[in-house]
Amino acid sequence: MIPSDHPDIPSSKVGILLVNLGTPDAPDAPSVKIYLREFLSDPRVVEIPALVWQPILRGIILNTRPEKSARAYREVWTEEGSPLAVITASQAKALGKAFAGRATVDWAMRYGNPGIAGKLDALKAAGCERILLAPLYPQYCAATTATANDAAFAALATMRWQPALRTLPPYHDDPLYIGALKADLERQLKALDFTPDRLLLSFHGMPQRTLERGDPYSCQCRKTARLLGEALGREVDVSFQSRFGRAKWIEPATDATLAAYPGQEVRKIAVAAPGFSADCLETIEELGIRGRDTFLGAGGTHFARLDCLNASKAGIAMLERLVARELEGWLPAP
Repeated sequence: MIPSDHPDIPSSKVGILLVNLGTPDAPDAPSVKIYLREFLSDPRVVEIPALVWQPILRGIILNTRPEKSARAYREVWTEEGSPLAVITASQAKALGKAFAGRATVDWAMRYGNPGIAGKLDALKAAGCERILLAPLYPQYCAATTATANDAAFAALATMRWQPALRTLPPYHDDPLYIGALKADLERQLKALDFTPDRLLLSFHGMPQRTLERGDPYSCQCRKTARLLGEALGREVDVSFQSRFGRAKWIEPATDATLAAYPGQEVRKIAVAAPGFSADCLETIEELGIRGRDTFLGAGGTHFARLDCLNASKAGIAMLERLVARELEGWLPAP
C-alpha cells in the first residue's frame, strides 16, 4: 500500500521524441546569430580545434553571416513560423494520432527551440519511463545523428531518475524508406506539366575530411540514390549542396551541377532532396529559389523542386512503421 504522504507518480508510459536539426526563433539577424553560435560551436559540426575556430567564428562569421542568412530565412518564413519547425510539429501530431493510447509523441530541435533536454524532461515528468529518440536523418552522420544522441545522453546525465532510452537507427536503405520515397516522388512527378530530362537527388554536403575520417554519410547517400533509382526504374543523378568555408567538400556540388546541365542539353529537370525529412531553408530557398535561378540562368527551360516526405501520407506511414519496429516489446498491441 502506498503511504498517504507519498508523492504522486504518473503511470508508466512510452514516449517518442522526433528530433530535427534546428532553426532560429525568428528570421532576423539577432535570432540567426544565436542559432549559428550554438550550431557552429558544436565540435561534431566543425571539427577544428576550438582555440583555432572560435576566434574565426566570433570575430568574422557571427558578425557577417547572420544578416545574409536572415534574408534567406525571410524568403521561406511562414505565418506559422519556420518551415522546418512547422513541418516537424505536423509530423509529431500525425504520429501522435497513430500511436494514440499507446505512446506520447513530441518533437525537439538539436539547435534552437524547443531543445532536446527540455522535451526529455517534459516526457519524463509526464510518466514516460521509456523513450525512443528518433533523429529524422535517414543517412547517418556524426554531425547530425550522433550530435542529437549526444544531446540526449547529456540531458540524461543530469537526471537522478533516468528513463530508459532507445535511438532510431539510420534508415537510408530500409525498404520502408525507399518505398515511401518512390510513392511520393512518383506522385509529384506525375503532377508536373513537363517531363524532366533528369531527376537530380541533392543531399546535404559534408567536408571531404569527414569522409576520410570514416563517416559513412556520403556512402549511405549514394546507396539511397541507387536503390531509389532502381525502384523508380530510371537513372538519377546525385549531388551535394550547402558548402561552407574553404575546406574541400564532397562532390559533385549541386550548384555546379545545375549550372552545367544546360550545356549538356539537359534543359528540363526535377530536383528532390531525399536526405531531408522535412522541407527547410536548404530545400526551399537554396534549391527552390537559388537553384532554380542558377539552372534557368544557365539556359534551362523547366525546373521543379519536389517536396520532401514531410507529413505526407507516405511519409507518416513510413515513420509509424519504423518507430513501431523500434518500440517492439515496449508497446501494447494496437
